[in-house]
Order: sequence, then C-alpha cells, then structure tokens
Amino acid sequence: MDGGWDIEQTVAFAQVLKARGLDWITLSSGGISPLQKIAIGPNYQVPFATAVKQATGLNTIAVGLITQAAQAEAIVARGEADMVALARGMLFDPRWGWHAALNLARQSVVSHHLTGEHLRRGTVSYSVASHTEPGE
Repeated sequence: MDGGWDIEQTVAFAQVLKARGLDWITLSSGGISPLQKIAIGPNYQVPFATAVKQATGLNTIAVGLITQAAQAEAIVARGEADMVALARGMLFDPRWGWHAALNLARQSVVSHHLTGEHLRRGTVSYSVASHTEPGE
C-alpha cells in the first residue's frame, strides 16, 4: 500500500526492540486495510520473518497459512524462522499438534486418562503410542 509500513521500517523497528532486550518477534503484514494488496497463499508471511531474522539476528516466529506439519517443519529446518505460529490449522483441528507429531515423528500423545484418583492428586498420566502406516 503506497505510504504504508514496509519491511525496511520493520527491520529498523526490530533493531530498536532488540537493543531494548527483545528476544523473539512475530511478523505479519497485518491485513487490516482493504487498500492492502496481499497475495495470500501458503507461507505468504514467512518472508517477513526471514528478512527480520537475517537483518537483526532476532528469533522470529513465522505465520501465514501454515497448515501442514511438514510445511511448518520445513520453515524451521530451512532457517526461515525459528518457530511457527498456527491459527487456522489449530482452529480447524484442535489436535493439530498430535496429528503433526504422528506425521513427522510417528509418535504422539494420543490420549490422556483422568481418573478420580488422578483428579484428587492433581496428576495426569499420558499414553504414548507408535504409529505405523498400513503395509509398513
């Protein structure tokens, strides 16, 4: 958007914040004005996190239609960001983390068992299960 905030201003602002002790920053283009022309697609906000990470050395959190476990893993593995934040994926699937663990590591917390005794003691036990695909 003409006259709007740009990545150079974001980098400069992030450098000031880092000098004041900031360790982590989440980057987004906002999307709050109908005048903005944002090409929306998978990873569309990730380049902002990458630019700030490279220019400042800050730990960055990427957002932007990150919906798949492998997609999130690749962003971090390639060094484009240090962490990803999910919105739509977790809203659509509240057990996104469990499903991601199954897809990436083939192991996940799949259920928790709360009994009266666990509630009285204030403890929770978790079961861990391995996952294999049919035919493996």
